[in-house]
Amino acid sequence: MNPVRGIFLILVAVTLFTLMSAFVKALPRVPAGEAVFFRSIFAMPVVFAWLWWQGKLKGGLKTQNWRGHAVRGIAGTGAMMLGFVGLTYLPLAEVTAIRFVTPVFILIFAAVILGERFARVRAGAVALGLIGVGVIVWPRLTLSALGGPEAFGVAMTLGSALLAGLAQVFIKSMSGTERVAAIVFYFSLTSALLSLATLPFGWVWPTPVEAAMLVTMGLIGGLGQILLTSAYRHADAGALAPFTYVSMLWAVIFGFVWFGEVPSWATLGGAALVITAGIVITLRERALGREATARRKVRAKGMM
Repeated sequence: MNPVRGIFLILVAVTLFTLMSAFVKALPRVPAGEAVFFRSIFAMPVVFAWLWWQGKLKGGLKTQNWRGHAVRGIAGTGAMMLGFVGLTYLPLAEVTAIRFVTPVFILIFAAVILGERFARVRAGAVALGLIGVGVIVWPRLTLSALGGPEAFGVAMTLGSALLAGLAQVFIKSMSGTERVAAIVFYFSLTSALLSLATLPFGWVWPTPVEAAMLVTMGLIGGLGQILLTSAYRHADAGALAPFTYVSMLWAVIFGFVWFGEVPSWATLGGAALVITAGIVITLRERALGREATARRKVRAKGMM
């Protein structure tokens, strides 16, 4: 364990993911399905190189849970596609802030699908997160704005966060039996194949500049995934989670410099509430994990 290295890796990873989102937003002519394809297909060489370097190119891809990978891949691909659509209609910082509600959806799905207990701390964090999202999206959901493109962007981004939470729950259910390398690889493969289904709905032939941006987007997305995975090998999730929210800072910077976007007070205030909820959830899950570990040690000693 090397927490300093883990923090450094997570900071670089979230920076790359935010940059990837900025690339998507800078390509309004490219359909979301086409962007997902480039994001997935050009991430795979990076993933392969990582697996080869780790010595896991062969054994690391073995799996017996094809159904789990397929369901996780469908949910994750849907999340990516809806998120890319949302970037077309909303400022980068606003999309980033709304996506912070994903941990809230993870708790809800974990209770429904995995049967995890929904204690008061968790319920309070969920309520706070939902209130934060309400603050962010309220200006987009007034009577005059309903039915407009920005309200559509809100719906797409919330759908993206919801599906991302569902995908994370499936990853959680597979974490005890499936290797991280297999989860990363089969997601990239599934999303590349699924995105091809959108080909008849109007892909465009990218210009040289657009093609370079699409390839770069895939490469940095793959590299970001590797760095994110590696970060959790050096520090636990509770220590790293607060640093993932630096993506909000990068979203504000990229949005202002690249697109001339200035985040509203509703976006910043709502993001603060959602981030607080996410940190509460992370700290609570970390405490529950320690309690579970302590109980297992006590049971083990009792059996000796």
